[in-house]
Amino acid sequence: MIKIIKSSESSFKSEFNELLERGRMDIESVSKTVQDLINEIKQNGNSAVKSQIARFDRWEPKEDGDLQVSAEDMQKAYENLDENIKKALHLAYERIKAYHEKLLPKSWDYKEESGNILGQKVTPVDRAGLYIPGGKAAYPSSLLMNAIPAIVAGVKEIVVCTPAPDNELNELLLAACHICNLKKVFKVGGASAIGAMAYGTETIPKVDVITGPGNIFVATAKKLVYGDVNIDMIAGPSEIGIIADESAREDYLAIDLLSQAEHDEMASSILITPSQELAEKVSAKIEDFLNSLSRKEIARKSIDERGAIIVTKDLDEAADLMNQIAPEHLEIVTKEPFALLNKIKHAGAIFLGEYTPEPIGDYIAGPNHTLPTGGTAKFYSPLSVEHFMKKSSIISMSREGIKQIGQECALIADIEGLTAHAESVRIRLKD
Repeated sequence: MIKIIKSSESSFKSEFNELLERGRMDIESVSKTVQDLINEIKQNGNSAVKSQIARFDRWEPKEDGDLQVSAEDMQKAYENLDENIKKALHLAYERIKAYHEKLLPKSWDYKEESGNILGQKVTPVDRAGLYIPGGKAAYPSSLLMNAIPAIVAGVKEIVVCTPAPDNELNELLLAACHICNLKKVFKVGGASAIGAMAYGTETIPKVDVITGPGNIFVATAKKLVYGDVNIDMIAGPSEIGIIADESAREDYLAIDLLSQAEHDEMASSILITPSQELAEKVSAKIEDFLNSLSRKEIARKSIDERGAIIVTKDLDEAADLMNQIAPEHLEIVTKEPFALLNKIKHAGAIFLGEYTPEPIGDYIAGPNHTLPTGGTAKFYSPLSVEHFMKKSSIISMSREGIKQIGQECALIADIEGLTAHAESVRIRLKD
């Protein structure tokens, strides 16, 4: 049963600190294993990838071409879809695309009175790598959420890697790849996929940025290759935080908490409320719902070991505690949810009102569901088009402009002992 703790109790500080540690992954324990896998791929390319697939995914690619999914297979998977599912995926595609188009940064410049021109040029990366998890579940929604921002950003080539245990791929995932018109989809998972995309093989192109969630091995691999390629973030287990008052319905809150618990045994679900009565009702309702879930064993372990309901003195304290938690998903289910919005500083995505459950953001609302976890919302942002773009500064000095600021520039260079820097400016001031 989910634990209920009170902020007024003497034991609260230690119990709350445990919640703050919820997303900590023991990356150090697997770092050597992951680095060895990556080194094998750097040295041996496809040969290492095929060997690692045989080791971890229980099938052995014979030819290099066996690693890639054909366009025909993706099209066939799409054509075999139920029409209602097609309609739902296309609706999700259009809504995600429309939202991310509003996020596109633009190049800009301005001209000073002296004629100097300063600005910024925004361009997409040449090639992006998307990691789409498999294993316990297949997530076509993750494909859409990672591919569409890259498409909107204008990335010329998109590479997808996803695990294929026993050489089988989820048809919905293949159909989503077809909807996104993706050409380079590979049956490679885990750290192997990250290494292959980061350094390239005979078949899998080297990319400029890698995005997408995964397990501890994927997270560790992304951390290890960062610097040779860019990455979106180091994501851990899924999580939800909810702030609610006495006006909230206990059945809504209970099923929303379980919507994250069913992801993974390591997922965390935390409700904070000033209402003891609501806390007890939600706890009981969770028990009512649990047995009806298709993944009830996973949800049970998550709720029992990593779930919590915190009872606070008021909503201000609830907001303060939630900011410390900095959850991946935050629902605000109060009489006036927008009144509390200004008090929230740290959250990956914020869902306001009783008719805005977290799953609506997972699939179809439009904002990205690839979000910072484990408290990293304090410094990371959701995946967006900007992860697939880079910025270059623009500087153009006129003759008059360099005269106005050149002496000061040369003086700073002198102070730093960089003679050529200083003379590079002064030589132009003599003209």
